[in-house]
Amino acid sequence: MILVLKMKDIIDEKDSRLKQTSKEVTFPLTKADKEMIEKMIQFLKNSQIPEIAEKYELRPGMGLSAVQVGILKRYFVVVNDISDDEDGEPEFETYVLINPRMISNSQEKIYVGEGEGCLSVNRPVCGIVPRYARVTFEGYDLEGRKIQIRAREELAICFQHELDHLNGILFTDHIDPKNPYKDKDSMRSI
Repeated sequence: MILVLKMKDIIDEKDSRLKQTSKEVTFPLTKADKEMIEKMIQFLKNSQIPEIAEKYELRPGMGLSAVQVGILKRYFVVVNDISDDEDGEPEFETYVLINPRMISNSQEKIYVGEGEGCLSVNRPVCGIVPRYARVTFEGYDLEGRKIQIRAREELAICFQHELDHLNGILFTDHIDPKNPYKDKDSMRSI
């Protein structure tokens, strides 16, 4: 197996590019953007297969935005492991969203009980990140066709996390440093 992206290719939170707003993408996509999207998808799949992740020292990830690989363009990929059998081949749902925007959300808020993580944040972070339990995103696919995706729970959190990256926001920016568990009782843990 040839690794197309490695952990060293993911920029760290100290990199100022992660605080910048990414630029809209024009269509047709460049060959370089299409290739990078494929590399990002493969990286996320590899990171979720324990044997490969361990062998190549990959931290598991579910989403990756272009800015995390140093490209200030508005696209992200999400790869969700939907395998229901540990003995079988891994099965993934893959989402590519270009020029995404959240067009609706639930009133209910949730947070990741063990704490949200990020491939660009290489340290433990305590605190809760309030997220909407259900969201609808609109954007474009690889061919420039408008698409709409409804997501809930973990997938909704991931979409919101990746959209934040495109807007120069890290999940750590949502945590109140004086009260990291603020409003915990008004949200549901997942």
